Amino acid sequence: MATKILVSGGTGLIGTHLTALLVGEGYEVIILSREPAKYQASAYVQYAGWDIDKNYIEEWAIRDAHAVIHLAGAGVVDRPWTDQYKREILESRTKSAALLVHAMRTIPNQIATVISGSAIGYYPETTEDYASVESDTPANGFLGETCVAWEQSMQAVQDLGKRLVYVRTGIVLSRDGGALKEFLKPLYFHIAGILGNGKQIISWIHIDDLCKIFVYALQQDGMQGPYNGVAPHPVSNRILNLALAKAMHGKAFIAMPVPAFVLKIMLGERSIEVLKSANVSAEKLLAEGFRFQFNTIDAAANALMQHE
Repeated sequence: MATKILVSGGTGLIGTHLTALLVGEGYEVIILSREPAKYQASAYVQYAGWDIDKNYIEEWAIRDAHAVIHLAGAGVVDRPWTDQYKREILESRTKSAALLVHAMRTIPNQIATVISGSAIGYYPETTEDYASVESDTPANGFLGETCVAWEQSMQAVQDLGKRLVYVRTGIVLSRDGGALKEFLKPLYFHIAGILGNGKQIISWIHIDDLCKIFVYALQQDGMQGPYNGVAPHPVSNRILNLALAKAMHGKAFIAMPVPAFVLKIMLGERSIEVLKSANVSAEKLLAEGFRFQFNTIDAAANALMQHE
């Protein structure tokens, strides 16, 4: 019988790609959903109900699972950061984690490994001179505090004898949405939009590599604690956008700066993260033996732009 992986956030951008990869690797997947009846189950993918507000989860999903991957959480840049939405960003992660921990504590199960999403928003701003590593002190401010609370909300599973891994995800590049969709908007008009001064470091990752990290963490029993889910070669915002433009249009584009003050008007507090420089190290993951398919932004951009 195949190993069953319980996935929260399984219908989102990362979860959809990860589910396909897990099935391709021979796993069976149980996806948690508020409305499981909306989805068509298959021989390899089942849907189980849960409701964070009602503290409810279908018990069979916990009983049948051998591992948990926790990805659920409201999108960080999807909407303006009102006080209400900031609370939703935080609680969608921490309350869902608390529900999973409680279920694993009270429902008999055979879950051995728990892998939780996190984000490089955990780290303070860094430049070319220093790359953040997993043991660094977290940032002050909303995202740093959110990532700390997100990770802490899962820590109790270790007391239940389960192996716990965090994947602190960088800027995910995917044809199906997320950050790349925003980068591409000006490119359809042959414009490479350079944000602010363009010097801020972007710690990016191709979605295929990110999903492989989650699977690798499932399979490597020695992995524990936080790992940075970023490609080995971060680049400046300018270099990233120029690489995407070149892959999409060759030389037929112009680079156009988007001043910082314009971003602040458009995005409000979210502009802090857009303009923040985040140089984050992949060395710990590489030391575990993980090998990236897309090491450089040029390789990732060329693969991503094949269908554009």
